[in-house]
Amino acid sequence: MVTAGAMGGVGFWVVYAAFLIGLMYFIAIRPQNKEKKRMAELLASIAVGDTILTSSGFYGVVIDMTDDTVIVEFGNNKNCRIPMQKTAIVQVEKPE
Repeated sequence: MVTAGAMGGVGFWVVYAAFLIGLMYFIAIRPQNKEKKRMAELLASIAVGDTILTSSGFYGVVIDMTDDTVIVEFGNNKNCRIPMQKTAIVQVEKPE
């Protein structure tokens, strides 16, 4: 037979586990989903002529694009054009 004290202990652990799951959602999962959504919007907004910052710290101008790659021109040298993945872009500045 289960006593009232034993059920109270089980109820405590259920509430404690629910609290920890909720806390993990607000600390880890929710911010990660918001950042993923922000990056998807950023990558969708890239257009030819935008100035970008790559994950390696280089600034460049988008010259051409395909679905998952961009061709970026770095510096004043018109011969320095490098194809790279869109996921390597961390910041986009639109021309005024």
